[in-house]
Amino acid sequence: MSIHVIGVVALVLVFIVGTVRPVNIGALALIATFLVGTLVVGESPDEAIAGFPPDLFVLLVGVTYLFGLAAVNGTLEWLVDRAIGLVGDRPVLVPWLIFAFSAIPTTAGALGPAGVAMLAPLCMRLGERYGIDRRMAALMVMHGSCLGNFSPLNGLAVIVRQTAENNGLQVSAAELFLGNAAYNIMLAVVIYLCFGGRDLLRRRHEQATSVAALVRAGCAGTHVADGDATSSAVDAGHGGAASGTTSTRPSLDVPDRTRLRLDQMVTLVVIVAVAVGALVLDLEIGFLALIAAALLHLTFPSRFQLADKRIVWSVVLLICGIVTFVGALQRYGTVDVIGGGIAALGAPLLTAYLLCLVGAFTSAFGSSAGLLGVLIPLAVPFLVQGEVGVTGMIIALSISATVVDSTPFSSVGALTLATAPEQERRPLFRTMLGWGAAMVVTAPVITWLLFVLPTS
Repeated sequence: MSIHVIGVVALVLVFIVGTVRPVNIGALALIATFLVGTLVVGESPDEAIAGFPPDLFVLLVGVTYLFGLAAVNGTLEWLVDRAIGLVGDRPVLVPWLIFAFSAIPTTAGALGPAGVAMLAPLCMRLGERYGIDRRMAALMVMHGSCLGNFSPLNGLAVIVRQTAENNGLQVSAAELFLGNAAYNIMLAVVIYLCFGGRDLLRRRHEQATSVAALVRAGCAGTHVADGDATSSAVDAGHGGAASGTTSTRPSLDVPDRTRLRLDQMVTLVVIVAVAVGALVLDLEIGFLALIAAALLHLTFPSRFQLADKRIVWSVVLLICGIVTFVGALQRYGTVDVIGGGIAALGAPLLTAYLLCLVGAFTSAFGSSAGLLGVLIPLAVPFLVQGEVGVTGMIIALSISATVVDSTPFSSVGALTLATAPEQERRPLFRTMLGWGAAMVVTAPVITWLLFVLPTS
C-alpha cells in the first residue's frame, strides 16, 4: 500500500479516536508519526519527528505563560474593567468590537499569530464579562485576524504577490485585500447570527421597549400634582425602583477602579513592550513573551505563585503533535503528489476548485504562508492558458488557505483555544474543529463561485 494512503488513513484514525475517546489527539499524532516513520518509511526516531515545530512550541508556552501571570496578579482583569468602562452597557456591540480589534494588527502588517497572541486573552476575557458566547468570541477573534491577512502591508500579501510575479503573473493587491476582507466580514455575520447574536439583539429590543414604557409612564405622571409628578419622573428614570417596579434592563456591574500596584504596572509595561517588539520591530514573539514572563516571575515571585501552571500543556501537546505528523506527510511528498495530480488534470475550472480544496485541507494543519508558496506555482500551468482569471484564482486560493486558520491546529486557533478555561477547552475545541471543517468544505466552493467562475 502506498505511503501516502497509509499516512492519510492514519491521520483520519487519529482524529476519530481522539474525538470519540478522551485521549489527547496530539499524543496519538506523535505515536502515528513514530509508527509510520519507523515501520513504513524506515526512518530513525529522530528523523520521524523532524517536523516538530519548535517555534510554535515556544510561542504557545511563552504567550500562555505571560498572560497567565497577568491573570494571576489581576492585570488582565484591570484591563477588562477599563474596556467595560469604554463600551458601557452595550453587549450587542461587543462581538463586533472583538472582530474589529483583532483585525487591526494584521491590517497594519503583523502576522496573524502575533496579533492574536496579544489580543485574544483580552478579547476573550471581555466577551466573558459581557456574557458573550465563548464560541462566538473565539471565532470573531480568529476571523478578525484573517480579515487583515492580505493587507498591502501584511507579509502574506507580499508572499502571494512575489510568488505570482516570479512565475510571470500579475495580481491586483487591492482586489486581493478587499476580496478577503469581504469574505471574512460575511463569515462574521454568520458567526454573529449562529452563536448568540440574535439573543443579544432580542435583549436589546426588550431593553428599548422597557425604556419606552417607562418614558410613557413618566409622561402620564405629568397629569398629577406637581409633587407627585416629580416623584413619578424620578421613579421612571430609575426603572420604577421607588414604586416597587423591577426594571427588565440588565445592568453590567463595573468594579471599583482601584489603583494599580507596582507589579501590575510593571506587567502592563512588559506586555506593551512585548507587543511593540513583535508587531513593530518584528521580533520573535514566542521568545519575547517567554523572557518577559520569566523576568516578571523572578522579580515578583510572591505575586505570581503557581502562575506557571497556567501554561496550557494540553494544547501545546495537541498542536505540536498534529503539526509534527502533518509535517512528516509533507516530507514524504503526499501534498506534492496530490497537488501535482490535480494540476495535470487539464480541466481548468475543475483544477482551480481542487487546488483550492487541497489548499484548504492542508493549510488547516500547517503554515498558510508556506502552502501558498507551493500552491501558486502549481496553478501556473493552467493560469497562463488564460481560461481562468489570474487575480480571481489567486484570491480564491488565498482565502481557502487562510480562513481555515480558525481550526484549533493553526497557530492562530491554538492561541485562541489556549485562552479558554480548562473545563471549557474541550467543548470549544469541538466547536472550532467543526467550524474549521465547515471552512475546509465551503471555502473552496464559495470562492470558486465568487472569484473563479465569473472570470472563466
